[in-house]
Amino acid sequence: MIMCLLTAQEKNEIIEYTKCKEAVPYMMTPPDHGPFYHGTKADLKPGDLLKPGFKSNFGERESANFVYLTATMDAAVWGAELAKGDGPGRIYQVEPTGPFEDDPNLTDQKFPGNPTRSYRTREPLCVVSEVTDWEGHAPEMLQNMLGHLAELKRQGIEAVNE
Repeated sequence: MIMCLLTAQEKNEIIEYTKCKEAVPYMMTPPDHGPFYHGTKADLKPGDLLKPGFKSNFGERESANFVYLTATMDAAVWGAELAKGDGPGRIYQVEPTGPFEDDPNLTDQKFPGNPTRSYRTREPLCVVSEVTDWEGHAPEMLQNMLGHLAELKRQGIEAVNE
């Protein structure tokens, strides 16, 4: 295991990762073949593993029980834009190394069928490459989302992190 400092994610926070040689075979549940993406502010390299157990990119920054991935660029852009931390938003193509499930934060009665193709896993995600040709949302759209998230926080509604 290698220890490194990712100052773009959070100053002085040590993130533990290992290099993955190739993705481990896994049973996909639900059946989505990707490609998959992860939006963040962390500066990562191909082969790095994103693992649960570190501070979440969202909410009160509690230890995350899951790592999140999506098969849509739009959801990855939101992840990159809304992630906590300094530095620019980044999007990575990732490969799950184990089973994953629908993200209950986005797939409840309001969004039946998981239109955002957003998932979570307790297993690591292997970084395949950085996606550099993405565009952020319009400033007014981002402000509306930030306002909506602030209202949810005011109401005491947090992300599901069981």
